[in-house]
Amino acid sequence: MKTAFPLLIALLACTSAFSQDRPTVAAQPNSVFIGADGKFEANPDTALIQFNISAQEATSREAYDHASKSTEQVRQILRSNGIDPKTAEFGSLSLQPVYDYKTPKRKLVGYRVNASVSLKLKDFLKVAPIVQQLADADITDTQSLNYTLEDMDAAKAKAVDDAYRRAHESAAALARSAGRTLGELSYASVDTFDNVRPMPMVGAMMKMNVAGGAPAPTEEFTPQTVSVTAHVNALFNLK
Repeated sequence: MKTAFPLLIALLACTSAFSQDRPTVAAQPNSVFIGADGKFEANPDTALIQFNISAQEATSREAYDHASKSTEQVRQILRSNGIDPKTAEFGSLSLQPVYDYKTPKRKLVGYRVNASVSLKLKDFLKVAPIVQQLADADITDTQSLNYTLEDMDAAKAKAVDDAYRRAHESAAALARSAGRTLGELSYASVDTFDNVRPMPMVGAMMKMNVAGGAPAPTEEFTPQTVSVTAHVNALFNLK
């Protein structure tokens, strides 16, 4: 003869990949508490080109005029590739004096203008021509290229779907093993994490490769996928 006792099953799944604190749940009789991880990998949908416009001259006015001409060159490069210059974002503009510190008394030798620009592209075929043309024009001494995912919310939702599916499957298997039936979801918590890894490319190296006739550093390579992970804690009732 079997005696019926309230059944309390608690299964906590913890992995070292997630260091954030999980919520504390007071497990109820006839319930099962499951933790599960989910993952979704997506191809990047955006190329982010970032560069600076730099100019140094003897006077502040000459440095400003030089930077203005360089900025117009950037506009022409964008237009020649079918891109509206308005889509590029102007982040900062600074004008600073340049001193010579070789002598005990510093000497003013000129002025330097620095401006930062960022450009987002959905058409990856335009990336290489723009990067090469910027390097050839000798407009900037700092240039980087990152591939990223802008539609991050959709990717996170799919990672959560995967995590919940795993949690539900584990809970159902445990309930069957105990001779019970899995009931409705009583509680859930979700954490999501994205791992967007930038891939830098220096403009000077790009220019050197182009000049030498070698292929560009990113030629024939596929942009790295963006990995999004989620952790779901779920409390199910048992029938």
